Formats: sequence, C-alpha cells, structure tokens
Amino acid sequence: MAYRISGLAPETFQALFAYDDTQLAALDIRRLTAADSHGYPCRVSLQDAQQGETLLLLPYEHHAVAGPYRASGPIYVRENAHAAAVFEDSVPPFLHRRLMSARAYDTEGWMHAAEVVEGSALEACITNLLALPQVDYLHLHNARPGCYSCRVDRC
Repeated sequence: MAYRISGLAPETFQALFAYDDTQLAALDIRRLTAADSHGYPCRVSLQDAQQGETLLLLPYEHHAVAGPYRASGPIYVRENAHAAAVFEDSVPPFLHRRLMSARAYDTEGWMHAAEVVEGSALEACITNLLALPQVDYLHLHNARPGCYSCRVDRC
C-alpha cells in the first residue's frame, strides 16, 4: 500500500516567531531552546530539533472534524523549518525511536482502529491500517505524551 507522511505547512507558524514572549503567552505559546538533540520533534520538518535551536511549543488543532474525534494538542515547530517534509512509502527516522500511536479514520473523521507500536514496527502498522477498506487516513501520535506527530495518507 503506497502512502505519504506529511509535515504541517510552515506558513501556518512562521509569523509567530516574530511575536515577543508576552504576545506568545497570550496565545498559550512558549518559545524555547532545544536542550539536546532528542525530544523536540518538529511537526513541519518531521525531525528532531538540534540542541540550541529555537522552537515554539503551541496548541494545535490537528483533527478539525465535526464530531467526537475533533482533537488538539501541543506541538513543537522549529524556527528554521521552512518546508513541510514529505516521506513517500517510508517513515521519518525520528519516529523509529519512539513508541507511537496510530489512529485510523474514515473520510468523515470517525476512528475505526488504533494501534500502539514501537517506531521500528510503524511501517507494517501503517500498511495494515491503510488496508482496512473504511480507513482513509491515519494520524500518528507519540504514545507516551500523546502529542500529535503527523498525518499519513494513501497515495
């Protein structure tokens, strides 16, 4: 099953980096510096920020559907993330070392299946979930903190 994993559009976030900390706080956003090179996964570039990089930690509505599965949560965005990453039939390397939750939805945003797998088993999980006839797309989340990571679509 051919699939595409996509990062978020950087245009959605770039103007926020010009805000001062007071303006960001009013929007429930925090500016921070990556303390190390793991643990700050950018939802645009689909890679971990490097130590010393500037990021925003912000609330993001990742599943804007009408119904009970509408969802939002915290995400990181790197200041230097200027293009949305796209991975065709492969999983971004930063996901391989995380415990992941895969949630499978139909075209109307109703969940039909969900799995929790080690990142090293994510490719097989994606293929299995997308093989279900009622499933249109997946959302991947970091299973422990529950943060949205990225979307998976059939190609």
